[in-house]
Amino acid sequence: MAKNTSLYFRIVEGRSLPVKDVSGTSDPYCIVKVDNEVVARTATVWKNLNPFWGEEYTLHLPTGFHSLSFYVMDEDTIGHDDVIGKISLSKDTIGAKVKGLDNWLNLTRVDPDEEVQGEIHFSLELLRDAKGVGLRCHFIEARDLAPRDISGTSDPFARILFNNHSAETSIIKKTRYPHWGETLELELETEELSEGGTVTVEVWDWDMVGKNDFLGKVEIPFACLHKTPLVQGWFRLLPLGNNEDDAGGKLGALRLKVRLVEDRILPSMYYQPLIDLLVQSVISPAEVEDGSPLTMLEEVTTVESRQDVAMTLVKIYLGQGLVVPFLDYLNTREVNHTLDPNILFRSNSLASKAMEQFMKAVGMLYLHEILKPIINRIFEEKKYIELDPCKIDLNRTRRISFKGAVSEAEVRESSVEMLQGYLSNIVESIIGSVTQCPPVMRVAFKQLHKRVEEQFPEQENEDVKYLAISGFFFLRFLAPAILTPKLFHLRDQHADTRTSRTLLLLAKAVQSVGNLGLQLGHGKELWMEPLHPIILYSVASVKDFLDKLIDIDSVSEVPQRAVFLPSVTVKEGYLQKHKAESPQLLSRFSFKKRYFWLSSETLSYAKTPDPWQVRSSIPIQCVCAVERVDENAFQQQHVLQVVTQDNDGKMHTIYTQCKNVNELNQWLSAIRKASIYNRRMLPFFHPGAYRSGKWTCCLQADRATSGCSRTHSAVTLGDWSDPLDPDAETQTIYKQLLQGRDKLRKQYVEAEMTTEEENRVNSGLLPDGADCSVELLKHRQAAAVRLLGVVLDLEQAHATFQRQEREEAGSLILTP
Repeated sequence: MAKNTSLYFRIVEGRSLPVKDVSGTSDPYCIVKVDNEVVARTATVWKNLNPFWGEEYTLHLPTGFHSLSFYVMDEDTIGHDDVIGKISLSKDTIGAKVKGLDNWLNLTRVDPDEEVQGEIHFSLELLRDAKGVGLRCHFIEARDLAPRDISGTSDPFARILFNNHSAETSIIKKTRYPHWGETLELELETEELSEGGTVTVEVWDWDMVGKNDFLGKVEIPFACLHKTPLVQGWFRLLPLGNNEDDAGGKLGALRLKVRLVEDRILPSMYYQPLIDLLVQSVISPAEVEDGSPLTMLEEVTTVESRQDVAMTLVKIYLGQGLVVPFLDYLNTREVNHTLDPNILFRSNSLASKAMEQFMKAVGMLYLHEILKPIINRIFEEKKYIELDPCKIDLNRTRRISFKGAVSEAEVRESSVEMLQGYLSNIVESIIGSVTQCPPVMRVAFKQLHKRVEEQFPEQENEDVKYLAISGFFFLRFLAPAILTPKLFHLRDQHADTRTSRTLLLLAKAVQSVGNLGLQLGHGKELWMEPLHPIILYSVASVKDFLDKLIDIDSVSEVPQRAVFLPSVTVKEGYLQKHKAESPQLLSRFSFKKRYFWLSSETLSYAKTPDPWQVRSSIPIQCVCAVERVDENAFQQQHVLQVVTQDNDGKMHTIYTQCKNVNELNQWLSAIRKASIYNRRMLPFFHPGAYRSGKWTCCLQADRATSGCSRTHSAVTLGDWSDPLDPDAETQTIYKQLLQGRDKLRKQYVEAEMTTEEENRVNSGLLPDGADCSVELLKHRQAAAVRLLGVVLDLEQAHATFQRQEREEAGSLILTP
């Protein structure tokens, strides 16, 4: 039974941070580590002791993790950044909060003895013979130790301690992946066998000057050696265990939201009955009002979980090739239940959320094509734009005229002109993008248009069929992306205050365009009036665009494992590529700028993105590992490696450097997702490079030797590009139904007619149509019984597998 772990965290804001700069303030940012590996870095908030970040991330960690740490740093232009403090949360602490953690937490001081990482491989044996008793420890190797030296490495040695006995290995210099291969023995007194005590294995970094640095420890209860004379394996290094001091809040605090979701995924055959029920709901719905699994699921879905459930359902039906019938089913039900066209799709129903998540799943690359150029331009220009007279700050404006001080009227005039230019560019980009819009998205809109027109055919409701589509397309897709481009991966960082205001005003204008200008002048923001002419002028073009958008024949949906077609570029951009053919060059000169494209079929690159440039390509099916590279390999940060294997079995490695840690994680995640179904993925890799006749990581001379660190092929960032995983997605739906099982049972299975109603049915005294209601009730009961039966079968399957796991775990006396 596979394990699926997802970690959601949001760094909201900080407060009362200490002063670190001579200016009397600080420039804080956060670094996030999972088990001491950096997974995210927030933007720097300049000159602020109460910063707001509002940055959120999702990590998929199939192999699990031990701790999640947040470090608050102060950025310095010159020299090293200062550490303000940290918050460390264990997996158990996060998992204990079923609904997640949402609190202010005080920062603690950073203790070097607590900053340990890595694992050590050794065997420990209790010896008993005629000569006496003793302890024999065979130190094999260690991996991923903490770097303690300025070179980014350490000089590790290991030590074994028991009572007053100790012994040490030799020192392996300049490596975080030492190979000792040494056996140490401790001679013990016979009376020491009866003592409890603990055998301690420590790892230290040797320093020529000053004291040695602690790298971690492992403690083995001596009693274990009585039960199992030989203990061996890989053991995680632990800190000294000093109690963390929050300094009484003197270091400030962070507001964090963290949630852990752990699932055990059953084999596919166990989920097929639930998938069959979901498929049957949309393939042959008896009528919109029937008690199908989808309608029952919506009834037990909470407001908080509805978005996750909607995205999960979208992915399930994408995988089945039925996403359009699925959306049509929900939309038809929503439309038929709405009597007032003015409130159509205004609630956060399952239909609304499903359409919203569907657009993100299939239309994100399309969104990038039409919005990214203008968003980049707004960020680069950083114009001061303001229309609200109450918010105009003349001190913040740049000189618009050389005639003297800028007036409020000049600021508004300049702002209107620039907003009109931005809005015109966006509208032009949209109306010219009909052929770029994914066909499946166009067909879904076509079906929505048809259902709304059938429900509201009156002449006075002529615009409703347009508003239904534009409400999703403009108000729930384009406008949110303009307002917060980072959340839609249009930018790597959040906008500054000035740019945020520009984006907000532009998003308001785009919303008005999506509303076809029908609400102009009815709101409180009368200062938006100067933009009304261009908004009204755009309405005709938008209607024409929507007509063309739905002018498409139905497309056949093919069951698939990826959201995008193989030929679609899912990520692209400039990276620095290592010139492997020139090993004699200094490291800083051995990387050359190249433009990279990634699709689900190839990773290709060229000197520039120009179409005439000759591209070099790497087939994705040949990828065996996608991993980080240690900084000391090339004396460069943010380097990743892609390991491939050709048809002859020969291994090749390409090294590329990213601008920052966030870009590094994005590329790692994207390539891993593209190669997630490859069968030849490596279990181990070398985090260094092979230079001067040896690996820089483990110092081994054999180039073909097995890797010294475990790969992380399934560790990815969670976003709209996640590969489809039917088993994991169906498990999510099962959990939702399991939580609402009692409600479904009471509402459907246990619902009965009163005695009076039964008598009327038997005597035929019910009014016309009442017998249909009785049949409908029976139908719903039968449907609920089938659904609850499937849920029960899954519950029992989980219980069986968990019992087997406990029995297997019980057979192990000690788990490394």
